Amino acid sequence: MRATLKPIDQQTIVVTGATSGHGLATALQAAREGANVVLVARDEAALKEVCKNIAKQGGIAAYVVADVADADAIDKVVEATKERFGGFDTWVNNAGIGVYGKALETPIEDHRQVFETNYWGVVHGSLAAARHLRAKAEGGAIINVGSINGDMAGPLLSAYNASKHAVKGFTDSLRIEMLAESAPVSITLIKPSAIGTPFPEHGRNLTGSEAKLPPPIYDPQLVAGAILHAAQHHRRSITVGGAGKIQVLGATILPALYDKIASKMGPALVDKSKPVGMKKGNLYEPQGNDGRVDGRQQGRNFSLFTSVARRPALAAGTLALVSGAAWWAADRRAG
Repeated sequence: MRATLKPIDQQTIVVTGATSGHGLATALQAAREGANVVLVARDEAALKEVCKNIAKQGGIAAYVVADVADADAIDKVVEATKERFGGFDTWVNNAGIGVYGKALETPIEDHRQVFETNYWGVVHGSLAAARHLRAKAEGGAIINVGSINGDMAGPLLSAYNASKHAVKGFTDSLRIEMLAESAPVSITLIKPSAIGTPFPEHGRNLTGSEAKLPPPIYDPQLVAGAILHAAQHHRRSITVGGAGKIQVLGATILPALYDKIASKMGPALVDKSKPVGMKKGNLYEPQGNDGRVDGRQQGRNFSLFTSVARRPALAAGTLALVSGAAWWAADRRAG
């Protein structure tokens, strides 16, 4: 069986990590396009404010206060969504957090907490969503927000990078199992490049300097667009940002060279001219700084690569055109 993915205005969509960054951007865009939206996060004040703003614009939204690390809390999200909307069509696992610091200087409890949110949050959400969707005749979509760091790594974010590798492995395994039993569940992994969200401000920071994102940086709306595209179309994965795809290709094809280059990337992740001391961030509990889509660093609002990646036929046509041009040029040189 194949999931029947409805237009956004016919869907109820659950979004975790919905009070910040591309989770918030996804919730707002889905509501604007007519979906019933259920927002999930730990910060109730921020959830109330987002729902109020959606209602002012004519949208329909509800919220559930929950920590994605708590499986029982996620089950309650499912039940609350059933009570309010009769169920859901798409579940987006987006909640995420990080720790800026060298691996040897990051406390083990911080490593574990990153996994509680980034990995176990995805597991809890995916399993709860799969149980619900496989029981529906039309099924639905599970969309997990990973990262290009699930395909490569870098300095100062070891726990985050490891968690995103784990998210990719789990997502791919779950997809295979759903295919094996012909369950009507579409499973997509979204892999953002550096996105201009408040992530550096929200993360725990052990470096003593202001955390930042490495360029080039993309707009959170591009991630929201990719997520809502996957809610309506069967896609295995979508990478957001062509620069990220190039980085992943480099790390895959020339891993030793990539390691040497990445070892010099530390200064791109912190600004040593701006000391901030040690910041605990939102790792263990919200700090009342949610409610914003954009962070300090603004991202570019267009990615040709992502636009093509969302359209497989166009991607195939582009590849054929490039290949044809290369063959024609080679043939002319040979002649």
